[in-house]
Amino acid sequence: MPRLISGRVAWRACVALIAAGSAVSFAYADIIVTEGMQPWDLCATCHSLDGISAMARFPKLAGQRAAYIVKQVRDFRDGRRSNDGGQMQASASDIDDDDLAKTAAYFASLAPPPPDGSLETNGEEWRRGAKLFEDGDGASGIASCGSCHDNAESKRPDAPLLKAQHAAYLAKQLGDWRSGERRNDSSQIMPAVAAKLSDRDISALATFLASQPRLGPNGAAAQ
Repeated sequence: MPRLISGRVAWRACVALIAAGSAVSFAYADIIVTEGMQPWDLCATCHSLDGISAMARFPKLAGQRAAYIVKQVRDFRDGRRSNDGGQMQASASDIDDDDLAKTAAYFASLAPPPPDGSLETNGEEWRRGAKLFEDGDGASGIASCGSCHDNAESKRPDAPLLKAQHAAYLAKQLGDWRSGERRNDSSQIMPAVAAKLSDRDISALATFLASQPRLGPNGAAAQ
Protein backbone atom coordinates (compact mmCIF):
# COMPACT_ATOMS: atom_id res chain seq x y z
CA MET A 1 0.00 0.00 0.00
CA PRO A 2 1.45 3.42 -0.91
CA ARG A 3 2.85 5.38 2.01
CA LEU A 4 0.98 8.65 2.51
CA ILE A 5 2.61 11.81 3.67
CA SER A 6 0.96 13.48 6.67
CA GLY A 7 -0.96 16.72 6.25
CA ARG A 8 1.70 18.63 8.20
CA VAL A 9 4.62 17.24 6.19
CA ALA A 10 2.73 17.68 2.92
CA TRP A 11 1.96 21.31 3.76
CA ARG A 12 5.61 22.02 4.55
CA ALA A 13 6.71 20.32 1.35
CA CYS A 14 4.28 22.47 -0.62
CA VAL A 15 5.45 25.63 1.13
CA ALA A 16 9.00 24.71 0.12
CA LEU A 17 7.87 24.23 -3.47
CA ILE A 18 6.24 27.65 -3.56
CA ALA A 19 9.34 29.26 -2.06
CA ALA A 20 11.34 27.65 -4.86
CA GLY A 21 9.03 29.18 -7.44
CA SER A 22 7.08 26.04 -8.37
CA ALA A 23 3.33 25.93 -8.95
CA VAL A 24 1.60 23.25 -6.94
CA SER A 25 -1.98 22.34 -6.10
CA PHE A 26 -2.96 22.11 -2.46
CA ALA A 27 -6.34 20.48 -3.09
CA TYR A 28 -5.24 17.04 -2.00
CA ALA A 29 -2.23 17.82 0.17
CA ASP A 30 -3.17 15.07 2.63
CA ILE A 31 -2.93 12.32 0.04
CA ILE A 32 0.41 13.00 -1.62
CA VAL A 33 1.83 9.56 -2.39
CA THR A 34 5.47 9.25 -1.32
CA GLU A 35 6.00 5.61 -2.25
CA GLY A 36 9.53 5.19 -3.57
CA MET A 37 10.64 8.66 -2.43
CA GLN A 38 14.04 9.06 -0.84
CA PRO A 39 14.46 11.21 2.29
CA TRP A 40 16.39 13.83 0.31
CA ASP A 41 13.66 14.28 -2.30
CA LEU A 42 11.78 16.87 -0.24
CA CYS A 43 15.03 18.77 0.37
CA ALA A 44 15.53 18.82 -3.39
CA THR A 45 12.44 20.98 -3.90
CA CYS A 46 14.57 23.93 -2.77
CA HIS A 47 18.16 22.69 -3.01
CA SER A 48 17.69 20.77 -6.30
CA LEU A 49 18.19 17.04 -6.80
CA ASP A 50 21.71 17.70 -8.08
CA GLY A 51 22.41 19.88 -5.03
CA ILE A 52 22.91 22.99 -7.16
CA SER A 53 20.05 25.29 -6.18
CA ALA A 54 18.75 27.82 -8.67
CA MET A 55 17.96 30.53 -6.11
CA ALA A 56 20.59 32.21 -3.95
CA ARG A 57 18.42 32.04 -0.83
CA PHE A 58 18.95 28.26 -0.86
CA PRO A 59 22.60 27.14 -0.50
CA LYS A 60 24.20 24.74 -2.93
CA LEU A 61 24.66 21.44 -1.08
CA ALA A 62 26.43 19.40 -3.77
CA GLY A 63 29.80 18.19 -2.52
CA GLN A 64 29.26 19.82 0.88
CA ARG A 65 30.67 18.15 3.99
CA ALA A 66 28.11 15.68 5.35
CA ALA A 67 28.94 16.56 8.96
CA TYR A 68 28.17 20.21 8.28
CA ILE A 69 24.80 19.42 6.69
CA VAL A 70 23.85 17.22 9.66
CA LYS A 71 24.83 19.90 12.18
CA GLN A 72 22.89 22.66 10.44
CA VAL A 73 19.69 20.65 10.10
CA ARG A 74 19.90 19.64 13.77
CA ASP A 75 20.51 23.26 14.73
CA PHE A 76 17.42 24.35 12.81
CA ARG A 77 15.42 21.48 14.31
CA ASP A 78 16.54 22.23 17.86
CA GLY A 79 16.19 26.00 17.65
CA ARG A 80 19.88 26.91 17.63
CA ARG A 81 19.61 28.44 14.15
CA SER A 82 16.74 30.50 12.82
CA ASN A 83 18.11 33.06 10.37
CA ASP A 84 16.14 31.83 7.34
CA GLY A 85 12.66 33.12 8.08
CA GLY A 86 11.50 29.84 9.59
CA GLN A 87 11.33 27.67 6.49
CA MET A 88 14.18 25.32 7.42
CA GLN A 89 13.02 25.09 11.02
CA ALA A 90 9.68 23.77 9.80
CA SER A 91 11.25 21.27 7.38
CA ALA A 92 13.93 20.10 9.82
CA SER A 93 11.38 19.17 12.47
CA ASP A 94 10.07 16.38 10.24
CA ILE A 95 13.32 14.49 9.56
CA ASP A 96 14.71 11.88 11.94
CA ASP A 97 18.41 11.27 12.51
CA ASP A 98 18.56 8.20 10.26
CA ASP A 99 17.04 10.00 7.27
CA LEU A 100 19.16 13.05 8.02
CA ALA A 101 22.35 10.98 7.84
CA LYS A 102 21.23 9.48 4.51
CA THR A 103 20.33 12.90 3.13
CA ALA A 104 23.64 14.45 4.17
CA ALA A 105 25.57 11.55 2.65
CA TYR A 106 23.59 11.88 -0.59
CA PHE A 107 24.32 15.59 -1.07
CA ALA A 108 27.95 15.15 0.00
CA SER A 109 28.41 12.46 -2.67
CA LEU A 110 27.24 14.67 -5.55
CA ALA A 111 29.56 16.33 -8.02
CA PRO A 112 30.45 19.80 -6.72
CA PRO A 113 28.87 22.89 -8.26
CA PRO A 114 30.80 24.88 -10.82
CA PRO A 115 32.11 28.33 -9.89
CA ASP A 116 30.15 31.38 -10.98
CA GLY A 117 31.72 32.32 -14.28
CA SER A 118 29.86 35.63 -14.48
CA LEU A 119 31.93 37.22 -11.72
CA GLU A 120 34.90 39.44 -12.49
CA THR A 121 38.10 37.86 -11.27
CA ASN A 122 41.38 39.55 -10.45
CA GLY A 123 39.73 42.92 -9.90
CA GLU A 124 40.40 44.95 -6.75
CA GLU A 125 37.43 43.47 -4.86
CA TRP A 126 38.26 39.93 -5.92
CA ARG A 127 41.89 40.33 -4.87
CA ARG A 128 40.79 41.64 -1.46
CA GLY A 129 38.58 38.59 -1.03
CA ALA A 130 41.37 36.24 -2.07
CA LYS A 131 43.74 37.79 0.46
CA LEU A 132 41.22 37.56 3.29
CA PHE A 133 40.46 33.94 2.52
CA GLU A 134 44.03 32.81 2.02
CA ASP A 135 45.99 35.03 4.41
CA GLY A 136 43.57 37.03 6.53
CA ASP A 137 44.42 40.59 7.51
CA GLY A 138 46.85 40.92 10.38
CA ALA A 139 46.35 44.67 10.70
CA SER A 140 42.62 44.19 11.24
CA GLY A 141 43.01 41.05 13.33
CA ILE A 142 41.18 38.91 10.75
CA ALA A 143 42.33 35.29 10.59
CA SER A 144 42.59 33.38 7.32
CA CYS A 145 39.18 31.98 6.38
CA GLY A 146 40.92 29.10 4.63
CA SER A 147 42.25 27.82 7.94
CA CYS A 148 38.82 26.24 8.49
CA HIS A 149 37.02 26.46 5.16
CA ASP A 150 39.42 25.21 2.51
CA ASN A 151 38.94 21.99 0.53
CA ALA A 152 41.26 19.85 2.64
CA GLU A 153 39.77 16.95 4.56
CA SER A 154 42.10 17.68 7.47
CA LYS A 155 40.17 20.82 8.37
CA ARG A 156 37.16 21.01 10.71
CA PRO A 157 34.49 18.62 9.38
CA ASP A 158 31.72 20.84 10.74
CA ALA A 159 32.99 23.91 8.87
CA PRO A 160 31.34 24.31 5.46
CA LEU A 161 33.09 24.35 2.12
CA LEU A 162 32.41 27.85 0.83
CA LYS A 163 33.79 27.88 -2.69
CA ALA A 164 31.31 27.84 -5.60
CA GLN A 165 28.50 28.88 -3.26
CA HIS A 166 26.00 31.61 -4.23
CA ALA A 167 27.68 34.97 -3.59
CA ALA A 168 24.46 36.48 -2.24
CA TYR A 169 23.99 33.57 0.17
CA LEU A 170 27.55 33.93 1.48
CA ALA A 171 27.13 37.68 1.95
CA LYS A 172 23.90 37.18 3.89
CA GLN A 173 25.42 34.58 6.20
CA LEU A 174 28.44 36.74 6.96
CA GLY A 175 26.15 39.70 7.62
CA ASP A 176 23.99 37.55 9.91
CA TRP A 177 27.05 36.35 11.85
CA ARG A 178 28.16 39.96 12.25
CA SER A 179 24.76 41.22 13.39
CA GLY A 180 24.08 38.30 15.72
CA GLU A 181 21.10 37.09 13.67
CA ARG A 182 22.95 33.81 13.25
CA ARG A 183 24.35 32.36 16.46
CA ASN A 184 24.85 28.60 16.05
CA ASP A 185 28.63 28.41 16.44
CA SER A 186 29.40 27.08 19.91
CA SER A 187 33.08 27.96 19.45
CA GLN A 188 32.11 31.62 18.83
CA ILE A 189 34.79 31.80 16.13
CA MET A 190 32.44 32.98 13.39
CA PRO A 191 30.85 35.86 15.33
CA ALA A 192 34.30 37.02 16.39
CA VAL A 193 35.65 36.93 12.83
CA ALA A 194 32.56 38.49 11.25
CA ALA A 195 32.57 41.36 13.74
CA LYS A 196 35.83 42.53 12.18
CA LEU A 197 34.57 42.44 8.60
CA SER A 198 33.45 45.60 6.85
CA ASP A 199 30.70 45.61 4.22
CA ARG A 200 33.46 45.79 1.63
CA ASP A 201 35.21 42.77 3.13
CA ILE A 202 32.00 40.75 3.09
CA SER A 203 31.30 41.61 -0.55
CA ALA A 204 34.91 40.82 -1.49
CA LEU A 205 34.88 37.44 0.24
CA ALA A 206 31.54 36.48 -1.30
CA THR A 207 32.75 37.44 -4.78
CA PHE A 208 36.02 35.57 -4.48
CA LEU A 209 34.51 32.41 -3.00
CA ALA A 210 31.66 32.18 -5.49
CA SER A 211 34.16 32.37 -8.35
CA GLN A 212 36.29 29.48 -7.08
CA PRO A 213 35.87 25.75 -7.78
CA ARG A 214 34.83 23.42 -4.98
CA LEU A 215 36.68 20.11 -4.75
CA GLY A 216 34.59 16.97 -4.60
CA PRO A 217 35.26 13.89 -2.45
CA ASN A 218 37.63 12.49 -5.09
CA GLY A 219 39.58 15.76 -5.28
CA ALA A 220 38.04 16.77 -8.61
CA ALA A 221 36.43 20.16 -9.14
CA ALA A 222 33.57 21.09 -11.46
CA GLN A 223 34.64 23.31 -14.33
